[in-house]
Amino acid sequence: MKNLLLLIALCAGFIGFAQTLSYNDIGVLITNEKIDGTARFNAMSGAFGSLGGDITAIESNPAGAAVFLNSEVAMSLNFNGIDTKASYYGVTSNSNTNPVRFAQAGGVFVFKPNYSANNDGWRKFAFAFDYSTANEFENFWSVIGNSNYPTWTVDPNDDNPLYYDSSDGQYFENSTSGRTNKYTFTVASQYKNNLYIGASLISYNADYYQLTLLEENNYSSLNNDFLEASSIQELSTYGNGFSFNLGLIAKPSKNTRIGLAYQSPVWYNMDETFLEYDTEVYYSNVGQTYSDYSGVSNFYYNLRTPSKVTGSFAYIFDKYGLLSIDYIYKNYSKIELRNGPFGGENQAFRNNMNGVSEVRVGTEWRIKKASVRGGYHFEQSPYKDAISSDNLEGWSAGLGYNFGMVKFDLSYLQSSKTAPYNFYPNYPEVNSVELDFKTSKVTATLIISI
Repeated sequence: MKNLLLLIALCAGFIGFAQTLSYNDIGVLITNEKIDGTARFNAMSGAFGSLGGDITAIESNPAGAAVFLNSEVAMSLNFNGIDTKASYYGVTSNSNTNPVRFAQAGGVFVFKPNYSANNDGWRKFAFAFDYSTANEFENFWSVIGNSNYPTWTVDPNDDNPLYYDSSDGQYFENSTSGRTNKYTFTVASQYKNNLYIGASLISYNADYYQLTLLEENNYSSLNNDFLEASSIQELSTYGNGFSFNLGLIAKPSKNTRIGLAYQSPVWYNMDETFLEYDTEVYYSNVGQTYSDYSGVSNFYYNLRTPSKVTGSFAYIFDKYGLLSIDYIYKNYSKIELRNGPFGGENQAFRNNMNGVSEVRVGTEWRIKKASVRGGYHFEQSPYKDAISSDNLEGWSAGLGYNFGMVKFDLSYLQSSKTAPYNFYPNYPEVNSVELDFKTSKVTATLIISI
C-alpha cells in the first residue's frame, strides 16, 4: 500500500503536465522556415521570388540562379537577439539570448555558350550551391507565478495520508537549442531574353534540444505541512530530410518580372531521445524526499511537411531601383507523422492547423555604387485558434556598397509575435504562460566575383 501511495504521490503532478514539445508542436517547429540568408536578402525581407541575382534568393525560386551575369561566392555572419517576455498569473519575466553564428555560404557559377545575336536558344546556364539556416531554436525563458491550483497533492504516508490542497506557486523554465540547416543544389538556365527556369535539390538537417524544469510548492490548509516538487524533462530530436524545388521567372516587359515556384514536401527521418521525467518531491510531514526516474527512451519516426507555393511580382525602375512582392502559401494541416501510432496527432493536424499565407515586400534603390534597401513581412499563425498577435510581423532595412570585384552588404531585420505555452494541458483550471517574442538580426555579407 505504501509503495502504491508513493507512486501516486510522485506521478500525480507529472501526468498532468507536458513540459517539452509534443509531436504536433515538433511538426510545426520543423515545418516553419524563417527569413535567413544574405544581408541583401534579409534587408528586403526575403522578397526575391521574381528577382534572382542573390545566392539565397535561389532557395525561394531556383530560376534566380540564371539571372546572375557572372559567377560569385557569398558568405554571411549573423548577430541575433531574442527577447522573450513571459507572463503567468500577473507576474512577468524577461530574458534575452544573443547567439552569433556563421549563417550562410554559397556560390553560383555561370556559363555562357557561344550564340549569335539572333540566336533564339538557351543563352546561359548556372549551377549553384548554398548553405543557410532554415530555423534556429536557441532560446531560454523562465516564469514564476501562482495558479492557486495544486497538482502534487497526496503524500506517501499510508498511516495518516495528508492532502496538500493549496498552492504557494509554480516555477517553470525552458531552455532550447539547435537549428535546421539546409543545403541547396541548383541548376538553372536562361531561354531567349525573357524566361528563366531552374530546379533545386535540397537536403535538410534538423537538430532540436529542449530541457525543462517545473517546480511546484504546495501546502496543507489544515496545518503547516508543505511539499516541494520538481521535475525535469529532456528531449533531443534529430532529423535528416530532402525536398525539391522548381521555378521560373518571366519578363513580360522590360520593367516587369513574374516568378512562380513550387517546393515539394520535406521528407524527414527523425530520431528522438526522451527523458519523460526525473522527479523529486519533499514532504515536510514525513521529512523525506522521494524521487522517481523514468529512464531515457528512443524512438524513430518519419515526418512529412507540407509543400509550398510562391508567387512573385517585381517592377524595375530602370537602373535606379526596384519594388518586389512575394506571396507564399503553405498548408500546415497537411503535416503528417508516419511509422508510429500517430492517428491522434495526424487528426490534430487536420483539425487544429490552417493553411498559412505569407507576404514579403522589399525595395532597393541605387545611388551610384551604393544601395539602400527596406522590407516588410507578415506570416499567419498556423493554429486555427490563434489570436491576431500570434501572427509574425516585422520589417527590415539595409545598405550595400559595390567595390567592383567585391561587394559588402549589411542588414537589420526585426520580427515579433506572441504564443501560449501550456505546461499543465490536463488541468484546464491552470492558465497557459503567455509568451511575447521579439527577434532581431544583424547580417553582414561579403560577396566576391570570380
